[in-house]
Amino acid sequence: MSVGFIGAGQLAFALARGFTAAGVLAAHKITASSPDTELPTVSGLRKMGVNFTVSNKDTVKSSDVLFLAVKPPIIPFILEEVGPDIEARHIVVSCAAGVTISSIEKAFTALDALADGGVKMGLPRRLAVRLGAQALLGAAKMLLESEQHPGQLKDNVCSPGGATIHALHFLESGGFRSLLINAVEASCIRTRELQHLADQEKISPAAIKKTLLDKVKLESPSLSVASASKVSLFTNKSPSSKKN
Repeated sequence: MSVGFIGAGQLAFALARGFTAAGVLAAHKITASSPDTELPTVSGLRKMGVNFTVSNKDTVKSSDVLFLAVKPPIIPFILEEVGPDIEARHIVVSCAAGVTISSIEKAFTALDALADGGVKMGLPRRLAVRLGAQALLGAAKMLLESEQHPGQLKDNVCSPGGATIHALHFLESGGFRSLLINAVEASCIRTRELQHLADQEKISPAAIKKTLLDKVKLESPSLSVASASKVSLFTNKSPSSKKN
């Protein structure tokens, strides 16, 4: 599996670092794209071994799972650009949605805690992380392939008087279910707040002009830059159009 990030900011960097640190994905299986090559996170991604490109289309073509790690107002432009390159094999995750990303972050937290437990019981850190990652991966694959209810799968692996049911008892005693439900609720509420703020945020006229001019140049390769800059951004009239 390969993963791509359209956008190479803090969110893309944090997720890429989490994927690689947990042993879920090798850095060379990750690609990130951004027109801004001077971002500090771009340097961090490169040092991590992540592939970097300024072409969003290249990111789409080299990825199976695609994260749209850009601000909500930019997403329509991105979808218009890469939409024709999206295939049935692609899984597209919008980071503006929040819930999916929050779930991934909670999985990382759970994995980190599992690894800590393994270290406490004498396992080397690297081995503990990999065992925890494989446990989460195996559980996810079992759920997706069997299509059984998660509760049924849980019952299937809990032997009477066994270690699993004892561990489950500890989780339930600590309010594990309630904590996860509350975490999802908190994430959704905050996502709605951030979405509202994003809806109020205005994109600078310069950014809009650059996006539209780039589109004009792509659709009309023969059009010179000088001519393109004279095209009205708000009407369909060309520079040669005369007023009545």
